[in-house]
Amino acid sequence: VQLVESGGGSVQAGGSLRLSCAASGFAVNSASACMGWFRQAPGNEREGVATITRTGTTTYADSVKGRFTTSQDNAKNTLFLQMDSQKTEDTAVYFCAASYVLPSSWCRTARMENAKYWGKGTQVTVSS
Repeated sequence: VQLVESGGGSVQAGGSLRLSCAASGFAVNSASACMGWFRQAPGNEREGVATITRTGTTTYADSVKGRFTTSQDNAKNTLFLQMDSQKTEDTAVYFCAASYVLPSSWCRTARMENAKYWGKGTQVTVSS
């Protein structure tokens, strides 16, 4: 399994970025497929951002709720994270994660902390 993130960069506060995660070798159409986004800022612990099940059920961290949206294109094995109204505190390395989780209601960031597959991350920098 290989997860490759892209789309990171620099943006001013209030701006938007869209991250992508290309998944190969991971059965995104499996009933137990769970994918998610995490981030880690310098000096901070890794933080869960969002998760999504095969059927499109999503969860979000309170810090990004209403500003970030995760979605997926199962035909293209690609996960997305649309980040709007960005804040300086969104600055971090963003990681894509994937795992098989049953039941699907367990597809949440707390459980995905132990995801089996991880990308190498992409840097997002938000300036004031």
